[in-house]
Amino acid sequence: MAWKMGLTCLIKEGAHTGFEISRPRMILNSWSSSAHLPSAGISGRARCFPVLESFLLQAGSNLCCRKKSTTPDKTIPSVDVCDETAKESGSALNKLFSSEQQTAILHVLNTASSKELEAFKLLRGRKSINIVEHRKKFGPFENLESLINVPLFQYKTALQVCNTILCPETGREKRKLQENRLLGKFIKPDIERKRLKAVNSIVSIVFGTRRIAWAHLDRKLTVLDWQKIECWKLLNKTYTSSVYLEEISSIISKMPGADFYVLEKTGLSIQKSSLFPILLHFHITEAMLYALLNTTFAQDGQHQVLSMNRNTVGKHFNLMIGDTRTSGKEIVNQLLSQSVLKAEPRVFFPPDKIVRYRQMFSADTQRIEELYDSLLQAIAFYELAVFDTEH
Repeated sequence: MAWKMGLTCLIKEGAHTGFEISRPRMILNSWSSSAHLPSAGISGRARCFPVLESFLLQAGSNLCCRKKSTTPDKTIPSVDVCDETAKESGSALNKLFSSEQQTAILHVLNTASSKELEAFKLLRGRKSINIVEHRKKFGPFENLESLINVPLFQYKTALQVCNTILCPETGREKRKLQENRLLGKFIKPDIERKRLKAVNSIVSIVFGTRRIAWAHLDRKLTVLDWQKIECWKLLNKTYTSSVYLEEISSIISKMPGADFYVLEKTGLSIQKSSLFPILLHFHITEAMLYALLNTTFAQDGQHQVLSMNRNTVGKHFNLMIGDTRTSGKEIVNQLLSQSVLKAEPRVFFPPDKIVRYRQMFSADTQRIEELYDSLLQAIAFYELAVFDTEH
């Protein structure tokens, strides 16, 4: 009975300390009402009570005699310490700029309106308002250190703002970087922007399984040449590399010279095994056009042949339905009509060639998509990559 008395003491002690003891009492009642707990034919009382006594004493010790935690209390820095840290950061900020630079930065912070401050990307929104409100409440900024006292400004933010005020051209550089990234999404390989801006004429080339078509346009969007050539029938016969070389070399000899040759880049999936012969044909044709048209690449390393994403052209002319591009025949027909009817058409067809182009267009009973696409690709190239315009 010694263990019962010990447990009773623990329960009483627990009641004084305010700990929850309902669970030990329930266990006691359950065990005291049982004569024994069978375990392999041996008395449960004899086997379990010594362990029970030890367990209950340990549990009671945990409940009633808990030691105070040795974990150190979390210290909260005082306001004085925070102020000292802010002062050190502000002092370090002042040391990063010369007196002339500090004067230039403070002039902007003390004279610019909220709207003028928003011209700097880092000062858009609430930050510019906070600067103006801080100025009205506490007077003009006397040094760069005081900028850290403005809400939403910490040392790193203040440093970035000061650098942006001193070098606003970095914003233009970022815009140029964004433009180059956008350009890189639909034109490969990467090309210097100034080379694109200086272009005088391009030849836009689109090839399929049966023909190659090209459109030669100058930077005034005048169509200098526009034609197609039937060259092979991939579906009827498999051609060797030497035949490809002969065919494409013959076609290139008929093409006019230009600053850039722009090839259409299709988005056919290589995962479709049924399209593998067509993909192979496109890759061989593209590789040979790159090699034969980049005549000076070995000497100057400058790319003269570019690839333009097909879907980018489709989106530019609103020809996309989901992921599928529709025919551009109607748009080309409109461009031909506008060249005659409008004083300033989007694309200009020379009078001595417009009749031949219209006859070629009207005689087309098979919807020669390569012919339409070569013209639309040339227009999209100028409007997106050279002129940066949207229609």
